[in-house]
Amino acid sequence: MDSIRAVDDTKKSPYRKAAYKAWGTIRREQRKKASKDSVPLEQITIGAVSKISHPETSLSPQERKYGKGLICQFSKTPNEIACGRFWELRWAFGCPLDCSYCYLLGTNRGNMKPRFVKPESVLSALDEVFADVNFNDGKPAIFNTGELSDSLMRPELMRQIVDKFETQDKHKVFLLSKMGTKNVKFLLEKVRRNTICAWSINAVQVAKQWERKAPSPDERIRAAALVSDAGYEVRVRIDPIFPVSDWREQYQDLAFRILSEFEPQRIILGTPRGLWKTVHYAKEAGMDMGWSAYFVEDTGWGKKISSTTRFEIYKYMFDKLESLGYPRTRISICKETTSMLSRLSINFKPLTCQCYG
Repeated sequence: MDSIRAVDDTKKSPYRKAAYKAWGTIRREQRKKASKDSVPLEQITIGAVSKISHPETSLSPQERKYGKGLICQFSKTPNEIACGRFWELRWAFGCPLDCSYCYLLGTNRGNMKPRFVKPESVLSALDEVFADVNFNDGKPAIFNTGELSDSLMRPELMRQIVDKFETQDKHKVFLLSKMGTKNVKFLLEKVRRNTICAWSINAVQVAKQWERKAPSPDERIRAAALVSDAGYEVRVRIDPIFPVSDWREQYQDLAFRILSEFEPQRIILGTPRGLWKTVHYAKEAGMDMGWSAYFVEDTGWGKKISSTTRFEIYKYMFDKLESLGYPRTRISICKETTSMLSRLSINFKPLTCQCYG
C-alpha cells in the first residue's frame, strides 16, 4: 500500500481513484476481521520468570543462568530417576489446552493462562548464550521450549526464536507441542536445520477424556507428518500411557496410526507421574481426577502406578513398536527409575536426558 500511495494522485483517473479507495476499504475490513479473532498477548516480566521453579526440582546456586533466568538448566535431584540435565528456554508460561493431568498446574500454581516474555528479551538472552564460548562446557546443547508451555501455542513468536537459531551452527532448539496443522505453517515455509520438533500424542479415548481442549491425536499426527515430510527431525512422546482397562488395544492403535503416517526419529514413552502440587491444583481447578486413581507407589518423581504395571506397559510397547518395524534402539523412557530401566535391559548414562539427548 505504501508504494501505491506514493503515486501522484493527480495522475490517477477517477476510476483508478475509486479502485484505490475500494481496495483501502477492503484492507481495513480484512485487518478488522483478523484482529477480531486474535488474542492479545499477556506478558510476563523477567523478574517473575526468575521466581518460577519446578516443584520436583531445584537449581543449585552455582548453575549458570542467562538473560536473568530466561535460559537456565533443568537439573534433576533424585538419584533414583534416570534423567539428566537439559537447557530450558523460558519464552512463555502456561498452556491453553487444559489437560487434566498437566504438571504445569503445579508449577504455575493453577494459573494456566498463557503469558509471554517480550521477544526482544528472549533473543537477547540467546545472543548472550551464543557469544559465551564456555557455555555448556563448550559443547553443543539442545534448548527445550516446551517444558513450561506448549511450544507452538504462539507461532508468530516461535518463528522469531527458531530463526534466531539459524544464525549459528552449534546449538539446536527443541519444540514440544500438542498443536495441530494450523500451528505449523511457519515451519513448512522453510526448513530450519537447527530445529527439532516433537509431538505429545495419546490414545484416542484417553485424549477425549483428559486432553479435551487439545487437537485430536490424528490432527497431531498429521501436523507431525507434515513437518517430518518437510525435512525436520521429528520425535513423538507417547506419554503418559494410562493403564485403562483396554490400554493394550488403545496404544496398539495409536502406534499403528503414527507409523502409518511417518517414522519419528525417536519415540519416548512414559507413564503417569503424580506430583503433589499437580494433584492439588488439578483438584482446585475442578479437573476430571480419574487419571490419579492409578497411583500406588511413591518415587523420586512423585507418585506412580505400580512397578509391575509399568514394566508390563513398557515391555508391551517396545515389543509392539519393534513388531511394526521400529528400531528398539530409538525408543526411550521419560522420568523413570534406574531400577526400571535396568529391569528392561536399557542402557543409559547417569545424568543424561533420555528424551532430548
